[in-house]
Amino acid sequence: MTKTAFILAAGKGTRLRPYTDNLPKPMVRVANKPIIGHIIDQCKKVGIRNVIINLFYLGEEITKYFRDETEIKITFSKEDEILETGGGVKNALNKIKEDYFFLINGDAFWVNSSSERTLETVINRWKSEEMDILLLLEPIDNMVLTQSIGDYDIDETGRAIRSKDKTGAYMFTGIRLTKKSIFYDAPDGSFSFLQLMDKAEAQGKLFGVIHKGNWHHISTPQDLENVNEAIDYDQGKTV
Repeated sequence: MTKTAFILAAGKGTRLRPYTDNLPKPMVRVANKPIIGHIIDQCKKVGIRNVIINLFYLGEEITKYFRDETEIKITFSKEDEILETGGGVKNALNKIKEDYFFLINGDAFWVNSSSERTLETVINRWKSEEMDILLLLEPIDNMVLTQSIGDYDIDETGRAIRSKDKTGAYMFTGIRLTKKSIFYDAPDGSFSFLQLMDKAEAQGKLFGVIHKGNWHHISTPQDLENVNEAIDYDQGKTV
């Protein structure tokens, strides 16, 4: 299995203001820890040992937070301009040494199920011979603390089908496994990873796996406050 994760942490998080006035969104605290700190903890639990983090907005806050990290190797990719979710990875592709890797949004916050760690759910579903990208999808019916958007449906073969009118049964969590090779012919500069997801879907190589735990879409101050009021992270559940 892969030992590498790329965390997207360059964005400004404008919808979460005022919490992001002086902090990048991944450094906003949930359950008394920055969101990105929870992500790194989850990575460690499944054996990931190399993490690349891209930086732009107030990136020094993230480098400062991890300056004493010794258990896992963290490499930073600083951007002179925002390169979006696709361009940020393409810009740092030479730092990725494996054929496939986790790509995780820096604001992804989740709680594992009692039966399986979330990242293990993705790893256990991965099949390199038939997939280019595997998305972790949250059933919108499970989302009670934060706003939901029906990004995708899943067909009988397990392929993910984007719901362009946002009426799908699942929301994309910002957690995925992806092949490095899909970036080889991607454009340089700024572009969205959604372009590569749509391309993989058109080629029948975009798949989805349903999340067994709880993932929360922290987009607005109300979302953040709802999660912080309800979460009992140490016990692994929402209350």
